[in-house]
Amino acid sequence: MDFLSNLPPNLAYYLVIPLMIMLARICDVTIGTFRIILVSRGERLYASIAGFFEVLIWIVVVSQVMNNLGGMINYIAYAAGFAMGNYIGITLERRLAMGMVVMRVITNKPADELIEHLKQEYHGVTSIAARGVSGEVRLVLAVVKRKDMPYFLKIVKNYNPKAFVSVEDVRHLSETYLPPRTKGRNIVDRKMKFSLKRK
Repeated sequence: MDFLSNLPPNLAYYLVIPLMIMLARICDVTIGTFRIILVSRGERLYASIAGFFEVLIWIVVVSQVMNNLGGMINYIAYAAGFAMGNYIGITLERRLAMGMVVMRVITNKPADELIEHLKQEYHGVTSIAARGVSGEVRLVLAVVKRKDMPYFLKIVKNYNPKAFVSVEDVRHLSETYLPPRTKGRNIVDRKMKFSLKRK
């Protein structure tokens, strides 16, 4: 990198090179972390695209920066970039909230009102009568978009705060199914509050 020769030696050695190493590793590992998550969910196309850019950054940027490794500060920058890349990659994946999940709700309380509410919001809701350790329970299953998961949990907790809820990623569906985007949430929230007050 010829531009480094124009910088004061101390500035290049103690600041510029370590910073470049760290930033390159952040970009590379962030994409790599995101790619692994996509692979685990069966997103072949997106995982392939992420892998392309991951390797491209490694070859074009990281391979050049590696030639300037030397001294403890560069090793620390390399390790810090790796750690931050993992953190940023996972955070980015959570914010994008891609894909769908299966929500499982187990409650020992009457769930008819909850089921009807969920059907209005998500349509694809399955209810099963089951038996748990403490007796009869109701198992409710629904496939929802990951970005709608917090709202789904809010509905469940409003009806039964002690309900057991588990979440599982969906890798494949037998047919194309996209849960409807929730509309009119403010109206629904007001209805829930009114229902809770009556109770």
